[in-house]
Amino acid sequence: MGIDLFLTKFFGGTGFANFGAGHLIMFLVACTFIYLAIKKHYEPLLLIPIGFGILIANIPMPEGFELISRAFINGDAGPTTVMDYIYMGVFKGFYPPLIFLGIGALTDFSALIANPRLVLLGAAAQFGIFATLAGALHLGFTPAEAGSIGIIGGADGPTSIFLASRLAPHLIAPVAIAAYSYMALVPVIQPPVMYLLTTKEERLIKMPPARTATKLEKILFPIASFMICAMIAPAAAILLGMLFFGNLMKECGVTDRLSNTAKSAFIDIVTILLGVSVGASASAETFLTEQSLKIFGLGAASFACATAAGVLFAKFLNLISKNKINPLIGAAGVSAVPDSARVVQQVGAKEDPTNFLLMHAMGPNVAGVIGSAIAAGVLWSLLGG
Repeated sequence: MGIDLFLTKFFGGTGFANFGAGHLIMFLVACTFIYLAIKKHYEPLLLIPIGFGILIANIPMPEGFELISRAFINGDAGPTTVMDYIYMGVFKGFYPPLIFLGIGALTDFSALIANPRLVLLGAAAQFGIFATLAGALHLGFTPAEAGSIGIIGGADGPTSIFLASRLAPHLIAPVAIAAYSYMALVPVIQPPVMYLLTTKEERLIKMPPARTATKLEKILFPIASFMICAMIAPAAAILLGMLFFGNLMKECGVTDRLSNTAKSAFIDIVTILLGVSVGASASAETFLTEQSLKIFGLGAASFACATAAGVLFAKFLNLISKNKINPLIGAAGVSAVPDSARVVQQVGAKEDPTNFLLMHAMGPNVAGVIGSAIAAGVLWSLLGG
């Protein structure tokens, strides 16, 4: 082999030979994610792995060296590449329940136990899911695809991935990245909606301190809640089961080792694998499409709708209740835990620094996690046939 032929073959096998505008755009997207995570602290535990996964996905590969096998994603063959095996946790949907186990071990349901009516705010915020589903159907997506896109409105990344893996595996990448992107942008998206729909007087409402939940209530809550919620949406039993199982380990007081592992090393490992594999599925060829742009637009609308629904329902409750609720906490009904609750606290504190809304907002916030899982189960059972 002559030196010229060798150099030509060598160059043809590098990424530079096949680098195009699409790869450059995705590099910029990845770097934006990493910048937002580091500079703005927007969901860094998610955006750093996803952003770097996008960088990995968009290195142009020589023919025959796929990062993730198209045949595997299409269901025509089993896993063949290393990334196929890592991505299997996303494609087959077993990373989300494991994430939910860790979330359960991290979550304190005391605010919801102390004020059960706050669950209504979490339920109201799920309106964003069904509004987005209707919008996706209007734009020409199939019912299964629309269900996968609609769940973005729940502001719950693992649930979005789980439902997309069941209903529309080919949409996992744009759905997952849209869900996590908008979760990270909660501090940007929610405040304008909250200000638009509330008056200064409403934002100044002070809520009395909630009572302290007893240990027995904290132990009984995950058991009773799982049985009730799983009976309503049996298809969501795996997500709800892992969520409440993790919480029971936290609250029962006799499984501290298991609880500490679930909420630290275990969830961190799964988050790394999930984030990198989701990012690695977002190649320019599959991501830069009209379909993906529609999904991102619907995702932004869904977050705004969910926030608005929670705030407006809180205002409605104030019309029929003597114990006034600060409508801002309705915005925390989306399941971006705990970022939405923090946004509520920040907006409320700007009006009155002595108004502490964080713990009140955690009630609808954790209710939103349960609500989005139930909604996913309902959509799967209705659209998965």
